[in-house]
Amino acid sequence: MKQQHIDGQDQVRVPRRLQRPTSASMSATLVELVRTHELVTTGDLCEATGMGRTVVAQRIAQLLDSGLLAHRGKGRSTGGRAPRELRFHQEAATVLGVEVGVTSLMVGLTDLGGTPLEVREADWDVTCGPEGTLARVEQMVEEILAAQPTRAPLAGVGVGLPCPVEFASGRPVSPPILSGWDDYPVRERLAAKFGVEVWVDNEVNAMALGELRSGTARGVDDFVYVKVGTGIGAGLVSAGRLHRGAQGCAGDIAHLCMDPASTRQCRCGKQGCLQTFASGSALGRAATELAESGQSLMLARRLAEAGAVTAEDLSQAAAHGDPLCVELMTTAGQHLGEALTSLINVFNPELVVIGGGVSLAGDLLLPSLRKTVYARSLPLATRDLRVTLSAHADQAGVVGAALTAVDELLSAAHLDTLTDLLTTETP
Repeated sequence: MKQQHIDGQDQVRVPRRLQRPTSASMSATLVELVRTHELVTTGDLCEATGMGRTVVAQRIAQLLDSGLLAHRGKGRSTGGRAPRELRFHQEAATVLGVEVGVTSLMVGLTDLGGTPLEVREADWDVTCGPEGTLARVEQMVEEILAAQPTRAPLAGVGVGLPCPVEFASGRPVSPPILSGWDDYPVRERLAAKFGVEVWVDNEVNAMALGELRSGTARGVDDFVYVKVGTGIGAGLVSAGRLHRGAQGCAGDIAHLCMDPASTRQCRCGKQGCLQTFASGSALGRAATELAESGQSLMLARRLAEAGAVTAEDLSQAAAHGDPLCVELMTTAGQHLGEALTSLINVFNPELVVIGGGVSLAGDLLLPSLRKTVYARSLPLATRDLRVTLSAHADQAGVVGAALTAVDELLSAAHLDTLTDLLTTETP
């Protein structure tokens, strides 16, 4: 775990939101330190928090009784009796993660560590509106719960939406392409349906949290998660915490202007946005043009066979050496690199993680993206910078949505409710 030097001593950094000297906050601090920093003995936790051994022992006993913590064996002796080590008991409860994409839905049941127990996916057009979309989500959830009759108790639901979301209320705010979603009570509807707390966030924030807790960025304090799918977005993690911004729209890089003179029309109503150059929808349009004009024989054949071509068809053609498709993927990587250069110079992350459907063509996208980033960013900002692909690009959204709920359930505000649930459900 990283440390910081304070008043001449190296001390473990305790999350700010968990520093209130209340019973719930002390317990939440201990759970978070065991879960995310792997401090596993009473001595470790006393040193990290400054709490007395008696207080820590009392809190640990309560958390062991609830099932949130468990013993995992004995540690190494330093001269006396070997200490008993703790672990976060992620199997104690389950949560649901829901990723609402522009063209698909994914619902997953995970444990408290974000490990998927069952995941289901369905094609869907999110522009159908919130009523139909959430009805389909509810159906998928019921199917999953029915298929897991012996699961641990359901404790919460996390939802990621492809639009700006006010996290405090859990409601979409002026989504540019989602008619009928503005201010829709997503949280209230799903909470009433499933009888548990629900948290709603932008899907890219959820993906970033998934990477922080269980993916490529585990243990990294400052990083950027970039989703390149039908649309484009970024999730920012600073000092080990997700940065949502004042109204929850931090990281919306899709509408950075790449060319003020461009006539490319974006769905936001402006021209020249990054999304019109490098998103999956932009690449799909470019692929269609190559297919219809016959400039790409491979895409023309695909169009004749399937009646349409997509960004995935473009990347496959590029992987097979189609020169125009390779050029399009390379150019998309350059545009992404140019947008990230500004973000890297301002934010100074140590890691950039690329995820989303288009990222599955990483061998075609990453070289030009990296080349642009390292060429155009400040030398100090890139000295130790890593740019890599997501470890679980295909399930990052659903895992991140689930972990959004887990983070809130384990906070001081909700921990007592969770432990009450677990105590009630324990045979």
